Amino acid sequence: MLANHNPFAGRKSSLLIALLVWLTVSFSACNEADKNTPTLPTIGEIVNTGSRFTLLKEALLRAGLDGVMAQPGTYTVFAPTDDAFKAFGYVDAAAIKAAPVELLKTVLQYHVLGARVPASDIPTAINTAQPTLSGLPVYISKVASGTGTSAVVSVNGARVVQADGQASNGVVHAIDRVLLPPVFGNVAATVQGIPTLLPTASFKLLLAAVTKTGIGGALAGPGPLTVFAPTDAAFKAVGIDSTVIANTSATVLTGILTYHVLNSRTYTPLVTNGASLSTLQGGTITAGASTTGITVTGKGNAGVASNITGPDITATNGVVHIIDRVLLPQ
Repeated sequence: MLANHNPFAGRKSSLLIALLVWLTVSFSACNEADKNTPTLPTIGEIVNTGSRFTLLKEALLRAGLDGVMAQPGTYTVFAPTDDAFKAFGYVDAAAIKAAPVELLKTVLQYHVLGARVPASDIPTAINTAQPTLSGLPVYISKVASGTGTSAVVSVNGARVVQADGQASNGVVHAIDRVLLPPVFGNVAATVQGIPTLLPTASFKLLLAAVTKTGIGGALAGPGPLTVFAPTDAAFKAVGIDSTVIANTSATVLTGILTYHVLNSRTYTPLVTNGASLSTLQGGTITAGASTTGITVTGKGNAGVASNITGPDITATNGVVHIIDRVLLPQ
């Protein structure tokens, strides 16, 4: 009697063995590829690595936000460099540690978006509002450079000096200035509040003129507005003191004050050299832009420019620039 014999059994067995070998090799190759694929650092690790963000690292630690930057998520961080912190007045770790924790926390949250926004996703536009973790918006602009070969990205007037640091939980854009949230409110309230942050800035003469003319209500309106705010020294530089203000008619003072106001939210990176800026007074002022800073010159200033010494202070209804000389319309 012939024994049962399946001529395909050996072939099936060989195919099964070959399949198992192939799967084993494939999985091994995948595992090896996974091992060789670099793992992106977290935002916290980017900040903690190197020497560019040492003060930001200290600030995140003091504010208790270092853990947030290490956790999973989709964040965009506008990260002030050490030079940005020093320009703001925080020259070292000791200055960071002396800062009020809640204020520092609010300021840092104002630098973080709750979504991943690479530079390529930023629209070519002026002042695109984006919500931050602080609950207050920042205004992002992307415009062509002077050469036309690249785009300049800025946020509240701070320039992005290095974009798209890729992290597992988001993206980091290095910026050249610390962003101040509009904690004081509208531009009128912001002018009053600036000296609490910058004790060297005094606006007693400006506020006296605003009170006499009654234009404070207009400055508190919906906007957007840009105010060039002269310090007390700026008034005195053109011979205006408290006595002159008291003896000048409200109509004349209103003409001078409204000559310092633009009917737009204009941050300094948006100002081009030689631009003619239209004011609420009806006249124009001439802007100057160079590598050393931004200036504005009034028609009545005999060609003597006013320097913007405190640029891009954000208010809820606009932006304030501190200047060192009163602008005269004629």
